[in-house]
Amino acid sequence: MSELRATRLSARDTLSEALAGILRRPGRAVLTALGTVLGVGSFVAVLGLTATLSSQIDGRFNVLTATEVTVQDVAAEHDEFAGPAFPADAEQRLRQVAGIAHAGVMWTVRLDPDTPVGLLPTSRAGSGGTAATAVVAASPGAVAALAPTLREGRLYDEYAERTRARVALIGGGVADRLGITTLATRPVVHIGAQPFTVAGIIADVGREPEHLLSVLVPRATAEELWGPPGPSSASMLIDTELGAARQVAGLVPLALRPDHPEYLKAVPPPDPRTLRSGVTSDLSALFLLLAGVCLVIGAVGIANTTLVAVLERTGEIGLRRALGARGRHVSAQFLTESAALGALGGLVGTSLGELTVVGVSLARGWTPVIHPVTVAAAPLAGLLTGLLAGLYPAWRAARVEPAEALRR
Repeated sequence: MSELRATRLSARDTLSEALAGILRRPGRAVLTALGTVLGVGSFVAVLGLTATLSSQIDGRFNVLTATEVTVQDVAAEHDEFAGPAFPADAEQRLRQVAGIAHAGVMWTVRLDPDTPVGLLPTSRAGSGGTAATAVVAASPGAVAALAPTLREGRLYDEYAERTRARVALIGGGVADRLGITTLATRPVVHIGAQPFTVAGIIADVGREPEHLLSVLVPRATAEELWGPPGPSSASMLIDTELGAARQVAGLVPLALRPDHPEYLKAVPPPDPRTLRSGVTSDLSALFLLLAGVCLVIGAVGIANTTLVAVLERTGEIGLRRALGARGRHVSAQFLTESAALGALGGLVGTSLGELTVVGVSLARGWTPVIHPVTVAAAPLAGLLTGLLAGLYPAWRAARVEPAEALRR
């Protein structure tokens, strides 16, 4: 009795059979690969958008935050009888410190809660005035450090500070609330019974946007009318040159109060590398989770479609087994088919993901950033997804008995 020869299926034959299986049902193959296309496309898009957003955050951080230092009055924490920590000539002292563009003291004026702010001295809320509007004493340097954008008018200057002029800057929100649409009529805002000529209307500020709902008056004028700031209520806002903020924060307390530098607490901007790393890490974790969900959905789609194909092709599998094909040969064929569909979906998905990143960046005026590793890894992720999705259907196909398959 002659010995049965072991059958073999070469890699070339496996690829040919897998390709024939795919091309025999092109519509189903396209729908099967669509899950991987969406999964890999989402993978590339979210990673590319993460890199692009991180680049934008880094740029904005450098411009807005890295040049800001705040100094807080903490004298009351050391001596309850110390009084205000900021000297009267605080701005002049800081002119000797290199790296400072603008600096000034500011605080919210303590008014009676019923003091109205309106167009008339006796106006009340509901008749053009309101007691909820904050009045902020701010030196010209502090106003400049806010990086304001004027809707109309101009900022008050050192002359107004020296002469204790009754002028005010109002935020756009206050102007809208009071019905002030133009400065051509020289509108006057009354804080209680004190009249202030509106010098300008602020449309926007680069820092501390809450002041858009405030009335800003010169520091010296506020001190003359309502007295000095209360304990721990004053602060200094400093606009520095790029890269000088942390050094300025270290020098300012000693420059302002060489006798008691501990009365002032300078708050420098956070380390840009730490902030950027934290933001990037958070965004990457979130988007990677979303991309993983998309890939799992794509894998489930491939597995489901491949399993249905196994059931539909039971007769074909039985015929192959009857002709000598082993279970591993059938398994290899179905694994190759699902891997090929996964790789094809990965390639198409990578292209769609790149187009999404470029399109979103163009629409938002950003510079698209896609790491080469992402582009290289995405098709491999599609291939791996296809392989994993085809494991169970291939195992089911390998276990089909020839006689039972041919009876169906």
